[in-house]
Amino acid sequence: MTTVQHKFDDPELDEQVAPLQRVLIVDDSRSQRKILSSMLSRWDYDVVEADSGEAALEICADERIDLIISDWMMPGMNGLEFCKAFRALEKDHYGYFILLTSKSEKKEVAHGLDVGADDFLAKPVSANEFRARIRAGERILFMEKQLSEKNRLVTDTLEKMSDLYDTLDRDLIEARNLQQSLVSERFHDFGAAKASLLLRPCGHIGGDLVGTFPISKTEVGLFAIDVSGHGVASAMMTARLASYFSGKSVEQNIVLFCEKDGVSAIRNPSDVARQLNRILLEEMETEHYFTMGLAHLNLETGEVTMAQCGHPHSLIQRADGKMEMAGSGGLPIGLIAAADWEDFHFKLHAGDRVLIASDGITECPDPFGIQLEEEGLIKLMRRNARLRGNTFFETLMWDLTSFAGQQEFPDDISAVLLEYEGKG
Repeated sequence: MTTVQHKFDDPELDEQVAPLQRVLIVDDSRSQRKILSSMLSRWDYDVVEADSGEAALEICADERIDLIISDWMMPGMNGLEFCKAFRALEKDHYGYFILLTSKSEKKEVAHGLDVGADDFLAKPVSANEFRARIRAGERILFMEKQLSEKNRLVTDTLEKMSDLYDTLDRDLIEARNLQQSLVSERFHDFGAAKASLLLRPCGHIGGDLVGTFPISKTEVGLFAIDVSGHGVASAMMTARLASYFSGKSVEQNIVLFCEKDGVSAIRNPSDVARQLNRILLEEMETEHYFTMGLAHLNLETGEVTMAQCGHPHSLIQRADGKMEMAGSGGLPIGLIAAADWEDFHFKLHAGDRVLIASDGITECPDPFGIQLEEEGLIKLMRRNARLRGNTFFETLMWDLTSFAGQQEFPDDISAVLLEYEGKG
């Protein structure tokens, strides 16, 4: 089938109309069909004729018809019934429908529009008005074609986005599993002390990391890290940082270094902070920074050496229930080259415990936006003083959910709970 481009007197009009592939004239009067057909043919339209609504419906079911000009009054199926049946056909395009009528009552015209007609043309047909009505139909069809094309483009784009989202979602789930594997063991028994770990990203993956590592037979290390931001970049940063606290060899763990005589030695937490700050600013091309709480525990004496790098204060809960805040503040790591940190010390006795928590806990908001803060966390620790290990963390998450009034949290939740039992 050949598509004909119809040229009108106005060049702008040519750009605003869609070329009609086929026009159908439906009228039981042969002479009326010939009058309309001759005018349309003179204007270079491809014309098809039908002498009844039934015959026209068969044509519409088998062929693409862009515009229909149908008489209202016909024997058998009249114009309104044909219009209604035409609208019920399953088509991938819109057909513009003009009813020929001698009816002029508003009620009749309204009924025709309600059935599905787009326009009306009064008999006898004026050539100028007839041509103007067709132009109006072509403009409507042009807009419909543009809209259909845009809808198709939107649909295709949404399908592609959906496929990409599904792929990304699968990748993020896998990344979450890999990130959780960095903290695969949530409980560590060191004999004189026990450490429990809590890590709950606010999304698929997060920027928090907690862990423990052996230093020597009598010392263990604990760390809590909170990388700025959320998502993939923050998670990749935590994976990189995790590698600095794994293993017991000098090559694997940033806490250890080799002295001149080849003997392994231990860096103080503040020295580790300075080293990480240099690495982040000089070796990593990133705008991220992170807060950290890093501690060394002597299992025999209960002595703790710690550095606080922008992380919330650690909370010490003594065996008698007394609460203390430990920490000297300090800047986050990766902000400025001149940043410096100092170690601070405290001693644990049998029955004491320390909580190193991220700001996802202390800054957790209630439904009115009021944060829990350190005072609120202290109250929760006092309330759950008898609970130990992961049971304490399970109850803490229950309390946080009740406080926030929802299951989702705006920030990652992480913490290390160190419970000291003393040398047996």
